[in-house]
Amino acid sequence: MHFLILALILLAVVFGPGLWVKHVMRRYSEPADRYPGTGAELVRHLAERLRLDAVTVERTEQGDHYDPQSKTVRLTSGNFEGRSLTAVTVAAHEMGHALQDAEGYGPLRLRSRLVGMMGPAQRVGAGLLMAAPFVGLVTRALPVGLVFFLGGLLTLGGATLVHLVTLPVEFDASFTRALPILDKGGYLKPEDRPHARRILRAAALTYVAGSLLSLLNVARWWAILRR
Repeated sequence: MHFLILALILLAVVFGPGLWVKHVMRRYSEPADRYPGTGAELVRHLAERLRLDAVTVERTEQGDHYDPQSKTVRLTSGNFEGRSLTAVTVAAHEMGHALQDAEGYGPLRLRSRLVGMMGPAQRVGAGLLMAAPFVGLVTRALPVGLVFFLGGLLTLGGATLVHLVTLPVEFDASFTRALPILDKGGYLKPEDRPHARRILRAAALTYVAGSLLSLLNVARWWAILRR
């Protein structure tokens, strides 16, 4: 019984943030015509107003994000062409990242470097994890298998590091940049400001679920190692 309760608590902690984020984004995506301009139009307007001439906007199905390499804000279809509170607020959040990039914000640069490093490293780590038991079996040398296993474990832990670095970047984009932009520009209806804060908090917490899942994955492999 206690194990079941702990399992339910763990599931709530790991998956709860992601479900809450989806709920908030969906809730304020209606009505779809609440504002006169779309999310994409707001990005173009802000790029001109903030003199971020290199910044462009594209439609994507890979999740709303800003790409520092191509200087591109990518919005999902609903936010790209939508005129909802969610569309406007998410567009402002992603422009917050564009401002970070233009100002050389250190944590964003660190995250970009880590992402570039961790892609290949995670593939190697996954290979090491799969190879570890076979190496130990063939060589009959347990330390060799442990080296492979630990190497893979540490490499997969890089995903957790990326997520942890991402969290302050997201909160800065939401509350240090996007919210002041929306306030000073008068882009929001007064009654929508508290709801916009909720959306910005959700946008900043998008990576929390990934952080918790990666931590759970590392803990799982560590438990296997200790057996």
